[in-house]
Amino acid sequence: MTEYLTSPQGRRLAYNRTPGTGPGVVFLGGFKSDMEGSKARFLEDWARAQGRAFLRFDYSGHGVSDGEFEAGCIGDWRDDARAVFLALTSGPQVLVGSSMGGWIALLLAREMPERIAGLVTIAAAPDFTVITWDAELTEAQRAEVRDTGRTTMDSGYADNPYVFTARLFEDGANQRVMTAPLALPFPTRLLQGTADVDVLPQVAVNLLTHATGPDIRLTLVRDANHRFSTPDMLALIAASVEEVLR
Repeated sequence: MTEYLTSPQGRRLAYNRTPGTGPGVVFLGGFKSDMEGSKARFLEDWARAQGRAFLRFDYSGHGVSDGEFEAGCIGDWRDDARAVFLALTSGPQVLVGSSMGGWIALLLAREMPERIAGLVTIAAAPDFTVITWDAELTEAQRAEVRDTGRTTMDSGYADNPYVFTARLFEDGANQRVMTAPLALPFPTRLLQGTADVDVLPQVAVNLLTHATGPDIRLTLVRDANHRFSTPDMLALIAASVEEVLR
């Protein structure tokens, strides 16, 4: 059943929480995705079968949480994730972050490593707003952002183009995790498809080489795309969660 939490910033956030034993599992979704996606629902069913606590939620401006998507930024969504994490879980948790959710999971892990039992990322997209600005926008689009505060980019996963705002770019530059030491002192599994054209495999390799920790492993899956939601890929996600829990 969907419930709501009001964050310290006053944002009304939707969540679904499954009771169970710890360490619990917290799913962090991607850019403009929601907690009803196949990976979140699969993991919820897996956790329920295991008797393990599980939490999925919508950032502000996503899914059925309040707010406008275009008004948000990485720092806001990090604050949303922190709010539900602190209010709705207790003890160490395994974070499972998909795409942008991988970036936000890394921000939480850097902030409160003592609360993290393990980390699994799926096509993690750390610092993706910086990469988008530097390498993917045309000069005309950058000028459009400066002049109007926004630009659009095509997406293969939505009916309408994604909107990227000046605030998203400006805040994203302040939330980077790839430009300073990144310690992950807990079991960490990075999952990445070789056919992902939204987050290139090199991003996962860069994260593997940048982060430090005693147990960080990258799994590249040949021909898997960004959705990473076929039955085999979902089973791999669950197996990776089980591995870090062991």
